[in-house]
Amino acid sequence: MIILVGYVSIEGQSKKIAETVAAQIEKGGDRAVLFNVLTGAEFGVDHPQAAILCAPIHAGRYPAPFVDFVERERDWLKSVPSAFVSVSLFIRSEFAEEREEAMHFPDALMAQTGWMPGMVHHAAGALRYTEYDFFKRWMAKRLAAREGAPTDVNQVFEFTDWAALDGFTRQFVAAAKA
Repeated sequence: MIILVGYVSIEGQSKKIAETVAAQIEKGGDRAVLFNVLTGAEFGVDHPQAAILCAPIHAGRYPAPFVDFVERERDWLKSVPSAFVSVSLFIRSEFAEEREEAMHFPDALMAQTGWMPGMVHHAAGALRYTEYDFFKRWMAKRLAAREGAPTDVNQVFEFTDWAALDGFTRQFVAAAKA
């Protein structure tokens, strides 16, 4: 089976998640086509039989190029088994209302685009303090302190549950083949 793994990444964690999904697919004996939606190019495969898309939430929205891609490819996405990995730090919040909010981020995407993936996985992102400019690092540290998250600006902190992501990927591939 050929599975498109399309992604948009702002700070790099969504790309790492998509690469991990693609590696898991390949490890299982299927073919993964890793595709950065931001390139604007075609994904280069005639007929992928399934798709897993990954995108981060920033300021309460998915990146516009990702939304545009989903709208443009909606009919194809509806015709094949598809899944979505929503990447957000809110999903690991200590506050239940923030976790609940993160669970509903994909709803707005689905309402706007008309795409209803068969499966959705919520993955926690990362704090990449060492890669932020001064203002972003300052803001991220303040928000992290409020959440009780790590605030050492000399490190990168990944919160993605890789085992859960692998389980989700295996479950999706099995369902897509069924």
